[in-house]
Amino acid sequence: MADEDHPARWAEVRKKLAEYKKPDMSPIYLWPRGEAPYRDKAPGQGEPRLTPFPAEGSRGAMIVCPGGGYRALAWYEGDPISRMIRAAGISAYTLTYRLLPAPLDAPLADVKRAIRLLRSMGYEKVGVMGFSAGGHLSCMAAVRWDSGDPEASDPVERYSSRPDAFGPCYGAVELPEWAGEVRKEFDGPSQVKGDTPPAFIWHTVTDEMVSIRQPMKLMDALIGAGVPFESHLYPTGRHGLGLAFGTSAEGWAELMQKWLLKLGFGRE
Repeated sequence: MADEDHPARWAEVRKKLAEYKKPDMSPIYLWPRGEAPYRDKAPGQGEPRLTPFPAEGSRGAMIVCPGGGYRALAWYEGDPISRMIRAAGISAYTLTYRLLPAPLDAPLADVKRAIRLLRSMGYEKVGVMGFSAGGHLSCMAAVRWDSGDPEASDPVERYSSRPDAFGPCYGAVELPEWAGEVRKEFDGPSQVKGDTPPAFIWHTVTDEMVSIRQPMKLMDALIGAGVPFESHLYPTGRHGLGLAFGTSAEGWAELMQKWLLKLGFGRE
């Protein structure tokens, strides 16, 4: 219906739409401004932060870590994924984490702080998922968490950084050669233990950048440690598919939504 043909009806529509409160998309900074660790080693990158996509009444929240080789953050692996998670009635938060030349300790500190912060906001469950390098970061959060410092002056630091679930999506859970001496320290599969949280893993067999052998190693480590996981390996598809519309992996998002709901991340 054209606006000019039904002015009174459209006026009522606009009036009704104006009653709805727009969601607050203001960024949530992980630390008070200027207090993030490794700040001096990440010049010009701004403050690490979360972009909120809350779902009213959800018991859990997922942190979404875009990929980009720790050199950039791919937009299509960030907010669109958070919207997909929110569509299932689960709150989601896109993480803007520090990149090279900052040491890898910086993004690890960012994701751990993000988990603590969401716990302090009252979520019963907090998970983390990511793509490519973001998948590596989600794996690091799952294997290198800590219980928090009960004596910390900052109340956020008293919360555990252990995620309740993690999801490496075509995740580079092992670092490439450029990482040098820190490869072992930031290797995911070798650090899996019995207290590693459950995982949702998906990958394509023909991924030309991150070999299918990487998620296979992670799954083998999870089996060895007795950690439950769900995996979906798709026959074809390039690296960096995001939501993967029109590819053999297109259904992964709905499968992950169902997995998270079974874990109790949704509404009451």
